[in-house]
Amino acid sequence: MSDKKYTTTSGIEIKELYISSKPMDEKPGEYPFTRGIQKDMYRGRLWTMRQYAGFSTAEESNKRYHYLLGQGTTGLSVAFDLPTQIGYDSDHEMADGEVGKVGVAIDSLKDIEILFDGIELKNITTSMTINATASILLAMYIALAKKQGADLKQISGTIQNDILKEYAARGTYIYPPKQSMRLITDIFEFCSKEVPKWNTISISGYHIREAGSTAVQELAFTLANGKTYLRAAIDKGLDINVFAKRLSFFFNCHNNFFEEIAKFRAARRMWAKITRELGATDEKAQMLRFHTQTGGSTLTAQQPLNNVIRVTNQAMAAVLGGTQSLHTNGYDEALSLPTEAAAKIALRTQQIIGFESGVTDTVDPLAGSFFVENLTDEVEVAAWAYIDKIDAMGGSVNAIESDYMQQEIAASAYAYQNEIEDGTRISVGVNKFTQKEEGLTEVFNIDDSIRKLQTDKLEKLKAERNNIAVKEALDLIQVSAMGNLNLMPLIIDAVEKYATLGEIADALRNSFGEY
Repeated sequence: MSDKKYTTTSGIEIKELYISSKPMDEKPGEYPFTRGIQKDMYRGRLWTMRQYAGFSTAEESNKRYHYLLGQGTTGLSVAFDLPTQIGYDSDHEMADGEVGKVGVAIDSLKDIEILFDGIELKNITTSMTINATASILLAMYIALAKKQGADLKQISGTIQNDILKEYAARGTYIYPPKQSMRLITDIFEFCSKEVPKWNTISISGYHIREAGSTAVQELAFTLANGKTYLRAAIDKGLDINVFAKRLSFFFNCHNNFFEEIAKFRAARRMWAKITRELGATDEKAQMLRFHTQTGGSTLTAQQPLNNVIRVTNQAMAAVLGGTQSLHTNGYDEALSLPTEAAAKIALRTQQIIGFESGVTDTVDPLAGSFFVENLTDEVEVAAWAYIDKIDAMGGSVNAIESDYMQQEIAASAYAYQNEIEDGTRISVGVNKFTQKEEGLTEVFNIDDSIRKLQTDKLEKLKAERNNIAVKEALDLIQVSAMGNLNLMPLIIDAVEKYATLGEIADALRNSFGEY
């Protein structure tokens, strides 16, 4: 008999044998949605196969979008470069060396027009991974939809818009937490009236996990943040039965197959309870809808083709866990942005799971598994313990301001790294089954000349636009930020006059200050 202790990545002990679980009398599509939010799940419609793309200039990203749409992608997902994420134009000194590197550079409505050239916004859904400057990018998207003649009541997509996890795990915030929350609730309020099909926030556990949290911490901190957004919207006088339908979540799918599935099932059940406690009576407002991305931090630069297998396992777990939308990472992403070949095999992975594996034929294939049901319960209990602690601190904003979440994540990341280094956790190709030659030569490179291209575009734009009208629009934003007026209509107006992203962010910096 070995006395080795088997645990999940969150430290939940795994028994040798499971011989019972509580009886499953729950139906899919009914409260508390453990088994899925649709009665027929993927028999009715497969998840949205999204491929995250965006690099260098809007022109180059536009070509990749047309390529992905041609390969069968059903939703676009936009990655923005670092200057765009933190509110600087490409010609700002802070942007030096970063333009177009981790995503597409967007300086003005002109760039958005180029990014979606030849793509009708009314025919696709778009997900934008943007937080601190979400209000500005959403304003640009709305302005383009108006120019294309689309009905704003019909356009759909998602902005990440989850600033709390930026303070906790990722760092691309601009303004102090309370002012940032004001922008988020302005978006909630504006979209509930004007763009009702838009998902106004994607509450993200993904980056919490990428920063090194366990599965349980990812679940607990994400739902605690979600609870804080619900309270902020309720305090603004919004109806939870209306705005909660437009919240979505964004989770990571890591290596531990069954723990990840249990996490997704527990997440739905917990969110249903949280929304009901805060007054949601409409079932659609109690449903947790989520997008999943396979775990970027699990990808290895050593033997990169092994990542194809990792991504397949993670994607399968996300589908068995009932995701609404999925992005599969490219096998070469530990080395560079994905090459076209890697992006294609990532998409084909989803298509093979969807059309060949048979896992979509029944609603909740793992329901009733003694192991999965017990693990779902244990993940839930462990996550509630964290949420209770955060509630006792007065919610997520306080927990972040007192550094609690950040320290918990850092401790988990440290423990995980130690396990890799001392060999108690095996990473194939890294600390076991290693080889000298890695065998991957082609990587994706972004040229520094992009900054020059973007700067030239900015100079031309500023020479051609009506600068007096732009200044008036920016002044109005700055003054109104001091009061209680909803800022979204003013930001849309400034964007339509071709004010730049950096100029609008600066107007808000002047009122809100920086964090």
